[in-house]
Amino acid sequence: MTVSIEFVGEWYTVDKEEPFLIGREGPLELDDNQYLHRRFLTISFVDGMYWIENVGSRLSATLADNDGATQAYLAPGAKLPLVYPQTVLLFTAGPTTYEMTIFNDEPAYLPSHVADTDDAGETTIGPVELTPSQILLILALAEPVLTGRGTTSSIPSSQQAADRLGWPITRFNRKLDHICERLTRYGIRGLHGGPGKLAVNRRARLVEHSVATRLVTTDDLHKLDNPSEYDDAN
Repeated sequence: MTVSIEFVGEWYTVDKEEPFLIGREGPLELDDNQYLHRRFLTISFVDGMYWIENVGSRLSATLADNDGATQAYLAPGAKLPLVYPQTVLLFTAGPTTYEMTIFNDEPAYLPSHVADTDDAGETTIGPVELTPSQILLILALAEPVLTGRGTTSSIPSSQQAADRLGWPITRFNRKLDHICERLTRYGIRGLHGGPGKLAVNRRARLVEHSVATRLVTTDDLHKLDNPSEYDDAN
């Protein structure tokens, strides 16, 4: 059983005998980001399985199978088994979002598939349905990540995303609040505001979840060329 990681065209192999570290130190070193933990994520072989653990104190990570059918939120102190052939890993530190893929050549499970759209044209992930304008908002935030898959990207500010759509900032913020509240009700973690929860963290978490679960894909980016055509308010 072998686990390997692909990031920005570089490949890393996890040694069964010692934990593989992702952070500002370790085999997968991201030392140019002061907002990233020195020791953030570790991958270890324990009891016949590979596990990924968040050993940081502040940052979280998002993991999903390659088809986006299942998704998990890895908070500080949490760990999960790597059971799929490919696991997409996304996390944000400061202004930068990272995306990498973890490959397991002897996976324990194969993911099931979910439908992306219903007859009304609304996008569905589990029980959550989003309107065309809500998808536009997510696309405006996720555009840098979708256009730079497997690399590093910066999440736009709310004002930049609103300008991309031609919306007033008040409308953008109202819709962002509604999307985050709705997803939170359906169990998606990391989107609820509060003390210590910065707005940039909420936007980044929304992008991570949406990209990981294929709520938005590169095939949707054309909608940003003429957003008014896909805006249900018009």
